[in-house]
Amino acid sequence: MFFKSYVAKLKSEFSGYNLQKLSKDLMAGLTVTAVALPLALAFGVACGATAEAGLVTAIIAGLVMSALAGASYQISGPTGAMSAILVGIVASSGGMQSVFVVSVLAGIIILLCAVFKLGRLVSMIPRPVITGFTSGIALTIALGQIDNFFGTTSVGANPIEKIGSYFTNGFNLNWRALLIGAIVVLIMIVWPKKWGSKVPSSLVGIIVATIISIIFGFGDKIALVGQIPQKLILDERFQLSQIDWSSFGSYISPAFSIAALALIESLLCGASASKMKNEEFDANQEIIAQGVGNVIVPFFGGVPATAAIARTSVAIKSGAQTRLCGIIHAIGLLISMFLLGPVMAKIPLSALAGVLMVTAWRMNEWGEIKTIFSKKFVGGIIKFLATMIATIVFDLTIAIIIGIVLSAFIYIYRSSSSTITVKDVDEEKYGSVTKDTTKIIYIKGPVFFANIGKLEKVFKEELQGINELVISLDGVSSIDTSGTTALYEHIEHLRKENVKVILCGMSPSVLSMLGKLGIKELVGESNIVDTTYEAIDLTIDLEEPITEGI
Repeated sequence: MFFKSYVAKLKSEFSGYNLQKLSKDLMAGLTVTAVALPLALAFGVACGATAEAGLVTAIIAGLVMSALAGASYQISGPTGAMSAILVGIVASSGGMQSVFVVSVLAGIIILLCAVFKLGRLVSMIPRPVITGFTSGIALTIALGQIDNFFGTTSVGANPIEKIGSYFTNGFNLNWRALLIGAIVVLIMIVWPKKWGSKVPSSLVGIIVATIISIIFGFGDKIALVGQIPQKLILDERFQLSQIDWSSFGSYISPAFSIAALALIESLLCGASASKMKNEEFDANQEIIAQGVGNVIVPFFGGVPATAAIARTSVAIKSGAQTRLCGIIHAIGLLISMFLLGPVMAKIPLSALAGVLMVTAWRMNEWGEIKTIFSKKFVGGIIKFLATMIATIVFDLTIAIIIGIVLSAFIYIYRSSSSTITVKDVDEEKYGSVTKDTTKIIYIKGPVFFANIGKLEKVFKEELQGINELVISLDGVSSIDTSGTTALYEHIEHLRKENVKVILCGMSPSVLSMLGKLGIKELVGESNIVDTTYEAIDLTIDLEEPITEGI
């Protein structure tokens, strides 16, 4: 099924393909190469691996994930968000072999999500939660680059521990590293956007910083990228013989974190880019591409990858026609590895840190953050802050769980504010003469486990001494098992007290729920009507309480 759908997509995508479209793919692919090269190097270092690991990741992901992608425009590779998770794994669990194992496991989890079509669950994550963990990841990246940017050293497996070590061990600033990093940041900030579409600011910043470092002889005073192996399969790569099976259980949680992040980033990227290019996006096919790619990449020595909105948007704006653009960008990176390896070896790590600092800032969804806070969406603010803090202190999986659980509690709290009002019959409104012992109870909003206490209070305290009760349920949007049982039991109690109960305005779903407990038999089928007017008519000239159905 997947194969047939994929082949059909390829046929449609390459229908009418010609030299003109190929030239557009070629130019767009080379443009994306220029954008991806500095980012691949930077993210490789940021995740605790090496620059070449980032480069290999971008190459393999570009080849495999672009070929299998759910749309023509998806460009995958190492990302800042993924680096933020990986750096903790490298620091706390035994180096790159742990990353390789976790990547393979994550790929398998992603493929299982494709088989069971679980990708749609991503759309159920509230936007403030996504915005929160994006900001949390951005902060993690920035904090993780303090050492490289300032040329200092720290101790610790996470940003909090690293910052703490500055107070205990001191903060030994290297002004040369700071100068190089600041130059890159400045160039990326002032570089005109119209120029950035042709030559990315990050690439310009790294080139300028590297030239300055070489001219002034900073090479022996600051940390450099170092030798770039000119081979696609790195010496340090995934090998079954090196797996520490005794620690296998510790890989499960980070594997789910990486799988979750790959799904979220890739599907959000695809959904956003599909609007830019006005092209259909096959989410399940994209999940397959991400799963296969993340299983394969570790065998070459690369780190987990995902679709990247920055590179994808550059591809679309550069006129990419098909998925060949992503493949061409990967080939461009491969050629760069062999031709520019000696030059890339001289890039200061502080220059890459500068790229990451600006990237971290730009990762934040500032428009949405401004809306949440300026419009004073209290629930959104709570979700955003809780998820952001949890992402920094814990990890992505825990942060998302906290965000979703918190969202559920906020929803339940707000939903529980349904209104239950007891009134006498308004004779002017209904044009009828009724007894003083007739009451109407209006229930608005959902009736469920969180608010049945309010229902119980009204039935016990406000319905004394009545002979007839009209229950208006036209405002009840939904009712769960707890609400159904509670309402039925209160009605049953009233019927035992010889109170006539008339139900009106029930939606089919509410009637179905109450019907399962036998509401028609309890109140009498004739006492279930559509409108309040019909219900009031049934209370007029009542000679004695009806006892049928008790």
